[in-house]
Amino acid sequence: MKHPRAWQRMLSGRRLNLLDPTPVDIEIEDIAHGLAFVARWNGQTHGDFAYSVAEHSLLVEELFGRLCPGAKPAERLTALLHDAPEYVIGDMISPVKAAIGPDYGRLDDRLTAAIHIRFGLPAVPPKRLKQRIKKADRISAWMEAVQIAGFTETEANRIFGRPDHALIEGLEIILRAPVEVRNDYTARHAALMEQLT
Repeated sequence: MKHPRAWQRMLSGRRLNLLDPTPVDIEIEDIAHGLAFVARWNGQTHGDFAYSVAEHSLLVEELFGRLCPGAKPAERLTALLHDAPEYVIGDMISPVKAAIGPDYGRLDDRLTAAIHIRFGLPAVPPKRLKQRIKKADRISAWMEAVQIAGFTETEANRIFGRPDHALIEGLEIILRAPVEVRNDYTARHAALMEQLT
Protein backbone atom coordinates (compact mmCIF):
# COMPACT_ATOMS: atom_id res chain seq x y z
CA MET A 1 0.00 0.00 0.00
CA LYS A 2 1.33 3.40 -0.96
CA HIS A 3 1.64 5.84 1.94
CA PRO A 4 0.23 9.34 1.46
CA ARG A 5 2.78 12.10 0.91
CA ALA A 6 3.73 13.68 4.22
CA TRP A 7 6.19 16.28 2.98
CA GLN A 8 5.76 19.76 1.56
CA ARG A 9 8.10 21.40 -0.90
CA MET A 10 9.13 24.86 0.20
CA LEU A 11 10.01 27.83 -2.01
CA SER A 12 13.63 27.43 -0.86
CA GLY A 13 13.62 23.99 -2.48
CA ARG A 14 13.60 22.17 0.85
CA ARG A 15 11.25 19.25 1.40
CA LEU A 16 9.90 19.28 4.92
CA ASN A 17 8.50 16.00 6.19
CA LEU A 18 5.69 16.95 8.55
CA LEU A 19 5.76 13.59 10.32
CA ASP A 20 9.53 13.61 10.81
CA PRO A 21 10.79 17.18 10.44
CA THR A 22 14.53 17.77 10.51
CA PRO A 23 16.25 21.07 11.29
CA VAL A 24 18.25 21.01 8.04
CA ASP A 25 15.03 21.33 6.04
CA ILE A 26 13.97 24.52 7.81
CA GLU A 27 14.77 28.00 6.45
CA ILE A 28 13.68 31.30 8.00
CA GLU A 29 12.68 32.63 4.57
CA ASP A 30 10.18 29.78 4.20
CA ILE A 31 8.81 30.41 7.68
CA ALA A 32 8.50 34.17 7.14
CA HIS A 33 6.88 33.74 3.74
CA GLY A 34 4.41 31.14 4.94
CA LEU A 35 3.43 33.01 8.09
CA ALA A 36 2.98 36.27 6.17
CA PHE A 37 0.28 34.57 4.10
CA VAL A 38 -1.50 32.67 6.89
CA ALA A 39 -4.47 34.63 8.21
CA ARG A 40 -5.35 34.69 11.88
CA TRP A 41 -9.01 34.59 12.91
CA ASN A 42 -9.71 32.55 9.75
CA GLY A 43 -9.51 35.86 7.89
CA GLN A 44 -12.49 37.29 9.76
CA THR A 45 -10.90 40.68 10.42
CA HIS A 46 -11.58 44.22 9.23
CA GLY A 47 -9.28 45.78 6.65
CA ASP A 48 -7.89 45.34 3.18
CA PHE A 49 -5.28 42.76 4.20
CA ALA A 50 -5.54 39.68 6.35
CA TYR A 51 -3.94 39.87 9.77
CA SER A 52 -1.13 37.39 9.37
CA VAL A 53 0.52 35.03 11.82
CA ALA A 54 3.83 36.77 11.00
CA GLU A 55 2.38 40.13 12.11
CA HIS A 56 0.94 38.50 15.22
CA SER A 57 4.32 36.94 16.01
CA LEU A 58 6.05 40.32 15.78
CA LEU A 59 3.47 41.75 18.18
CA VAL A 60 3.83 38.85 20.62
CA GLU A 61 7.61 39.27 20.65
CA GLU A 62 7.19 43.01 21.37
CA LEU A 63 4.68 42.32 24.15
CA PHE A 64 6.93 39.63 25.61
CA GLY A 65 9.76 42.17 25.71
CA ARG A 66 7.51 44.57 27.60
CA LEU A 67 6.44 41.86 30.04
CA CYS A 68 10.02 40.68 30.54
CA PRO A 69 12.32 43.67 29.93
CA GLY A 70 15.38 41.66 30.95
CA ALA A 71 14.65 38.83 28.51
CA LYS A 72 17.65 37.33 26.73
CA PRO A 73 17.80 37.33 22.91
CA ALA A 74 17.19 33.55 22.88
CA GLU A 75 13.99 34.05 24.89
CA ARG A 76 12.81 36.81 22.56
CA LEU A 77 13.61 34.59 19.57
CA THR A 78 11.53 31.83 21.14
CA ALA A 79 8.67 34.33 21.42
CA LEU A 80 9.05 35.37 17.78
CA LEU A 81 8.97 31.71 16.70
CA HIS A 82 6.11 30.68 19.00
CA ASP A 83 3.72 30.04 16.09
CA ALA A 84 6.36 29.13 13.48
CA PRO A 85 4.95 25.62 12.79
CA GLU A 86 1.90 27.33 11.32
CA TYR A 87 3.92 28.11 8.19
CA VAL A 88 3.14 24.53 7.14
CA ILE A 89 0.12 23.50 9.22
CA GLY A 90 -1.80 26.77 9.13
CA ASP A 91 -3.44 28.68 11.96
CA MET A 92 -6.33 26.70 13.34
CA ILE A 93 -8.68 28.38 15.76
CA SER A 94 -8.88 26.77 19.21
CA PRO A 95 -12.24 25.00 18.60
CA VAL A 96 -10.76 23.20 15.56
CA LYS A 97 -7.64 22.18 17.52
CA ALA A 98 -9.89 20.76 20.24
CA ALA A 99 -11.89 18.81 17.66
CA ILE A 100 -8.74 17.30 16.12
CA GLY A 101 -7.45 16.28 19.53
CA PRO A 102 -3.96 15.38 20.72
CA ASP A 103 -2.61 14.54 17.23
CA TYR A 104 -2.50 18.25 16.39
CA GLY A 105 -0.44 18.96 19.51
CA ARG A 106 2.05 16.19 18.70
CA LEU A 107 2.51 17.50 15.16
CA ASP A 108 2.99 21.03 16.45
CA ASP A 109 5.50 19.83 19.08
CA ARG A 110 7.62 17.94 16.50
CA LEU A 111 7.75 20.95 14.18
CA THR A 112 8.52 23.32 17.05
CA ALA A 113 11.41 21.15 18.22
CA ALA A 114 12.95 21.01 14.73
CA ILE A 115 12.56 24.78 14.27
CA HIS A 116 14.11 25.52 17.65
CA ILE A 117 17.07 23.23 17.04
CA ARG A 118 17.61 24.82 13.60
CA PHE A 119 18.07 28.22 15.24
CA GLY A 120 20.10 27.11 18.25
CA LEU A 121 17.31 27.07 20.81
CA PRO A 122 16.36 24.23 23.17
CA ALA A 123 13.98 21.80 21.46
CA VAL A 124 11.53 22.25 24.35
CA PRO A 125 11.49 25.68 25.99
CA PRO A 126 11.42 25.88 29.79
CA LYS A 127 7.90 25.82 31.20
CA ARG A 128 8.24 29.29 32.78
CA LEU A 129 9.29 30.80 29.43
CA LYS A 130 6.36 29.12 27.65
CA GLN A 131 3.98 30.57 30.26
CA ARG A 132 5.35 34.08 29.77
CA ILE A 133 5.10 33.82 26.00
CA LYS A 134 1.54 32.49 26.38
CA LYS A 135 0.68 35.55 28.47
CA ALA A 136 1.99 37.83 25.70
CA ASP A 137 0.04 35.72 23.18
CA ARG A 138 -3.20 36.23 25.12
CA ILE A 139 -2.62 39.99 25.33
CA SER A 140 -2.06 40.03 21.58
CA ALA A 141 -5.27 38.04 21.07
CA TRP A 142 -7.15 40.57 23.20
CA MET A 143 -5.79 43.46 21.12
CA GLU A 144 -6.63 41.68 17.87
CA ALA A 145 -10.11 40.78 19.06
CA VAL A 146 -10.95 44.37 20.02
CA GLN A 147 -9.11 46.26 17.27
CA ILE A 148 -9.77 44.16 14.17
CA ALA A 149 -11.99 41.11 14.88
CA GLY A 150 -15.17 42.87 16.00
CA PHE A 151 -15.22 41.83 19.67
CA THR A 152 -16.39 44.18 22.38
CA GLU A 153 -13.96 44.78 25.25
CA THR A 154 -16.35 42.90 27.54
CA GLU A 155 -16.24 39.82 25.30
CA ALA A 156 -12.47 40.01 24.92
CA ASN A 157 -12.00 40.42 28.69
CA ARG A 158 -14.10 37.32 29.32
CA ILE A 159 -12.25 35.17 26.77
CA PHE A 160 -8.66 36.42 26.96
CA GLY A 161 -8.49 38.33 30.25
CA ARG A 162 -8.19 42.09 30.61
CA PRO A 163 -4.62 43.22 29.87
CA ASP A 164 -2.70 45.84 31.79
CA HIS A 165 -3.19 48.87 29.55
CA ALA A 166 0.32 50.10 30.33
CA LEU A 167 1.65 47.03 28.47
CA ILE A 168 -0.23 47.84 25.28
CA GLU A 169 0.16 51.62 25.36
CA GLY A 170 1.31 52.96 22.00
CA LEU A 171 0.70 49.67 20.18
CA GLU A 172 -1.78 49.64 17.33
CA ILE A 173 -2.59 46.86 14.92
CA ILE A 174 -2.07 48.00 11.35
CA LEU A 175 -2.83 45.61 8.51
CA ARG A 176 -0.06 45.51 5.93
CA ALA A 177 0.80 43.75 2.69
CA PRO A 178 2.30 40.28 3.21
CA VAL A 179 5.61 41.26 1.58
CA GLU A 180 6.16 44.04 4.16
CA VAL A 181 5.37 41.75 7.07
CA ARG A 182 7.56 38.98 5.64
CA ASN A 183 10.50 41.39 5.36
CA ASP A 184 10.02 42.70 8.91
CA TYR A 185 9.75 39.18 10.32
CA THR A 186 12.94 38.09 8.55
CA ALA A 187 14.76 41.24 9.68
CA ARG A 188 13.70 40.79 13.31
CA HIS A 189 14.82 37.16 13.21
CA ALA A 190 18.20 38.21 11.79
CA ALA A 191 18.65 40.88 14.49
CA LEU A 192 17.90 38.40 17.26
CA MET A 193 20.17 35.75 15.73
CA GLU A 194 22.99 38.29 15.61
CA GLN A 195 22.49 39.03 19.31
CA LEU A 196 22.81 35.30 20.09
CA THR A 197 26.42 35.21 18.87
